Amino acid sequence: MTATAKVRKLKAVLAFKEPDSKLLTDLNTILERTTGNPNFSNPPFDLATVFKPAVELFSVALANAADGGKKAISDKRKARQAVVKLAQQLGHYVEAASNNDPTVFNTSGFTAASTTKTAASALNVPAFKYIDRGANSGQITVRPAAQKGVLHFDVRYGIPASAGAAPATWTVVSYTSSKVQTISGLTPGSTYVLQIRAMGKLGYTDWSDSMTFICG
Repeated sequence: MTATAKVRKLKAVLAFKEPDSKLLTDLNTILERTTGNPNFSNPPFDLATVFKPAVELFSVALANAADGGKKAISDKRKARQAVVKLAQQLGHYVEAASNNDPTVFNTSGFTAASTTKTAASALNVPAFKYIDRGANSGQITVRPAAQKGVLHFDVRYGIPASAGAAPATWTVVSYTSSKVQTISGLTPGSTYVLQIRAMGKLGYTDWSDSMTFICG
């Protein structure tokens, strides 16, 4: 049996999160390109009597809101919501009518959503944002510096065998966020060596450079 390649469905960008002025430009482009377009001859509403007036109302409301009046701004927000709802309905119709043909879709004025997945990137070796004494004796608090893409942080610590040496034994603790974390059960007055690494989609980073801290 021959395997059938999975075809990604062509989707329009319908969030419409752009600023008002950019949205108005995009809406006018969509209106112009879908009106009279034989590829989209059966839209969910009449473009001339429903969509065009909604775009024009948004344009007027946008201009009126320039003076900063509360009512004008409220009217503009309502006009934006109404026309975006229509544009989203039209966008779903365009998706179906295009039948996954980008050449047809591109005549609509809508923007196609990307079908390319962003590749995971390697993480940088993390660092501590700070290391401090805990609320109680025998505690150290640590906070990893935040980094996008981290699944969890590992912190390892130990008492060095001698000054400047690495610990003979490490204890490793893991954290799933970059919030302040508390390490307990330590020996007050002892100097500890601490390192941190991060786990991402591509695996672990190297351990960071060592930091030393005297436990309170």
